[in-house]
Amino acid sequence: MKRSLSMNEILASLPDATGELLLRVVRAGQSQVTPIHLVGGPIRDLLLGRSVVDVDLVVDGDVHALGDAVARETVDGEIEIEAHDRFGTLRIRSSEARLDLAKLRTETYAAPGALPEVAVGSLDEDLLRRDFSVNAMVCLLDSEEPGRAVPIVDMLGGLADLHGRKLRILHSRSFHDDPTRAFRAARLAARLGFSLDRKSRSSLRDALRDGAFGAVSGERWRRELQQTFEEAERGVHVGHVLKSLSNWHVLTALEPGLQFGADRLVPLRRLSRAIANPEWTAPRWRPWLAGLSIWLAPLPAALRRRTLERFSIRGEQAKRIVQFGRDAERTLRSLTKARGRGAVDAILSDLPEETVQALHALADVSVRRRILRWGAEDRRRRSPVGGGEIAELGLSGPDVGRALARIRAGFLDGEIANREEALALAEEIAKRVHRRRQTDGKKASGRRRVARRSTITDTVADGRPPD
Repeated sequence: MKRSLSMNEILASLPDATGELLLRVVRAGQSQVTPIHLVGGPIRDLLLGRSVVDVDLVVDGDVHALGDAVARETVDGEIEIEAHDRFGTLRIRSSEARLDLAKLRTETYAAPGALPEVAVGSLDEDLLRRDFSVNAMVCLLDSEEPGRAVPIVDMLGGLADLHGRKLRILHSRSFHDDPTRAFRAARLAARLGFSLDRKSRSSLRDALRDGAFGAVSGERWRRELQQTFEEAERGVHVGHVLKSLSNWHVLTALEPGLQFGADRLVPLRRLSRAIANPEWTAPRWRPWLAGLSIWLAPLPAALRRRTLERFSIRGEQAKRIVQFGRDAERTLRSLTKARGRGAVDAILSDLPEETVQALHALADVSVRRRILRWGAEDRRRRSPVGGGEIAELGLSGPDVGRALARIRAGFLDGEIANREEALALAEEIAKRVHRRRQTDGKKASGRRRVARRSTITDTVADGRPPD
């Protein structure tokens, strides 16, 4: 396995915009005699021949001064710099790229699961604070001699663990300090095809036994869960991540009784594919809501609610997940029995995208085809007439909605070909509604007359004069 990297090799692995921004930052650092190292995941992925997604840099100097130097050499508004003083980090963002920079630092934890206290540190200390050995390698960046191979600094055995396809924590209290590393271990294991080494598994069991996982807030666990479903964008089967967490007894530590059933693997594989293919889905949807709906659906309702509370998922989002567990099977049966594309549209059109994706993942082949066709074609088709035109025919309130639904169903089923035919059907519906109203009015009038006669009869029988 390679033990050195050149600037040219690194730039060749990056998208053009990211490479240009990185070169600008490195040149600014060299002009200030501020060494900049590539660290962690990018080196790991380069050595594995994988695409590099996020670029993480450590700065041996004043990270804010470096950010100012980069800003001075750019046109106003060309880049955006976001500083996080508590952790000594800086994010430099252009319209098409993003780099994360951090000063060399050391971390201490006041208690298991607490956020770290950060202080300025050395390069060795910075590497020792990281999660796994394969993420604890650095390489100095050199823009003056971009073709020169620079040795990778590997003081903790990351290269050997890469070769052995192992994830190894750096000290026995790692999971005590930061229990969320268990989620990161499961994500990396699924993404890279690695396994957590024996001693790391033992340390994880110790942290579980000592109750370290209970000290982490629900908000932090929710972020880890959201990142888990984002792994699907990299081609990861999310079910494998959750299966590892279940096998490691992490899920039961978060909420007693929480588990991941083997029957969830196939639907979560389908969902993972949908997440990785945005053309299959509507924009701005939240994959983790769909994933949680699938995962928790077969669990008892009380356990679903406790789990959502543990992950600090409340309000409308929690209500939607709980409701999915109650309604999913009934909705799938309705889709199976639906006669025509209009009937499918009537079932799906008002559902959130997350619910539609969860249903698709759980459905059999025939229903999945119906959902896919609806998503690719029918969802985007506009009815030939709108509510205003229906209202002009004298309809109001719920009658307008029912008429629009009937017309849309006919349009999708091919019974209506154009606007003229839609208006003709609308007029027919309006006539039926008016006749029904007249009939209902006559019945109501008849009931009032009967009631009045009954009142008169009763008053006469009582010896009182009628009104």
